[in-house]
Amino acid sequence: MVAEHDVLDVLIAGAGPTGMVLALELAMRGIRVRIVDRSPRAGSASRAMVVHARTLELYRRLGLAEEIIAHGIKVERFHLREGRREAACIPVGDFGRGLSPYPFVLSLPQDEHEQILERKLADAGVRIEWNTTLERFSDLSDRVRATIRTGDNREEVVEAAWLCGCDGAHSAVREGIGVGFPGGTYEQTFYVTDVEATGVATDGDMHVSLGPKTLCVVFPIRTTGRFRLIGIVPEELRSRPSVRLADIVPYVENLIGIRVGREKWFSTYQVHHRVADHFRKGRAFLAGDAGHVHSPAGGQGMNTGIGDAINLAWKLADVVRGRAGERILETYEPERIAFARTLVATTDRAFTGAVNRRLAGRFVRQVLFPFVVPRLIAIPALRLLAFRTLSQTRIHYRDSPLSEGRAGTVRGGDRLPWVESSDNYAPLASLDWQIHLYGAASPQLVADANRCGIRMHAFAWSADAERAGFAQGALYLVRPDGHVAVAAPEQEIGVVRAFLDRFAIRSAAQ
Repeated sequence: MVAEHDVLDVLIAGAGPTGMVLALELAMRGIRVRIVDRSPRAGSASRAMVVHARTLELYRRLGLAEEIIAHGIKVERFHLREGRREAACIPVGDFGRGLSPYPFVLSLPQDEHEQILERKLADAGVRIEWNTTLERFSDLSDRVRATIRTGDNREEVVEAAWLCGCDGAHSAVREGIGVGFPGGTYEQTFYVTDVEATGVATDGDMHVSLGPKTLCVVFPIRTTGRFRLIGIVPEELRSRPSVRLADIVPYVENLIGIRVGREKWFSTYQVHHRVADHFRKGRAFLAGDAGHVHSPAGGQGMNTGIGDAINLAWKLADVVRGRAGERILETYEPERIAFARTLVATTDRAFTGAVNRRLAGRFVRQVLFPFVVPRLIAIPALRLLAFRTLSQTRIHYRDSPLSEGRAGTVRGGDRLPWVESSDNYAPLASLDWQIHLYGAASPQLVADANRCGIRMHAFAWSADAERAGFAQGALYLVRPDGHVAVAAPEQEIGVVRAFLDRFAIRSAAQ
């Protein structure tokens, strides 16, 4: 038996963005973590390209946002093309202005994204153990015992308080806990490649061409000056035992109006749409593609996995450090699985509707996208709604046991609205529970908050705060991930104290 002091806090299987972000936040909170991955090294042909505003907001807490932005390209315009003809141009450079400190869509290749995360992990003292496979594990009720196999074929037994499966669609953790993964596979085969290119679709914006059962997207890459192309392999090529870029080039050039030059790499893959039956069993959790996979519509997949990681990380850290009861871990699955199911359903409808050959598909491609969507986006309220939906800033946990109350239009479970004039997101860098108040705080509340050991941040009442939905003088208890836990119209600490007691929560300040 391994001695108690040899038991690891958290073992993570899978070192994609989800696993890396989970490991990073845990390490920053003082949690002993190991992260293993069966791959020999970080991926060089990753296909996720879009980093959305909510991910950047979560990264700001970790001191990551500015470096991620510096390596990416802010997408100013979204072009819908039919060959060399532009069917529509939608400005998206700041379409979320006033809603987020990051009101744009960022283009950053996943492989470069992962390189940044791996460096940050090294700075935090965590080394990714590449070429290391999780062979098997068992739940011992008070810990997990896992066997891992290293690249030189050595087996090692690892004991950890918790196991997190971030190991993709073929997750060994998901299979090990016997959780189903219902769904299906799209009939189309996708390709992804980095190339040199010239032409009208290489101006630094994002270009998309849709057709019946066909798709091509062009993303600019800042660091190399190349372009990433993602699309559907033409039907007549799918029966071939292997498909090369040279086979694809004539279709791509005709479809989106570019001239393809030298290739860096090329790959094909299948896309699935599935959600696991559960995201937790005993001491094992699922996150990212281990729990949900879906179509590439909207660039949601990687961002959703990172959201899973942040949601799970602070809860695990607080339990491991004795700052919350284990009951708080029961909120991870219901908070994240509901969004995953909705996302899979909506992205599936969007993708299949856009590329099908039926009348509805032609309407989407020839009428809705070119003529209707640009006019709707020009309406301020609809533009902001589109941003909230695409950027994941609309995600809320109102039905969670960790959410209660309403003050103004802000309800427990909502993402904390951003107030530009006071930058109320700056205090979230503490990674701790905190009280926010917009207006004057009573001396009694200040004293009560100090006795509770919860830091309080009082911001001046402003028109920005009112537009964001806050109520003047109301009390908002904010979770470490920037979601509101309690929204109380009155400055009464009792409701906060009762909430904290219910989940055995203690702030780091206590």
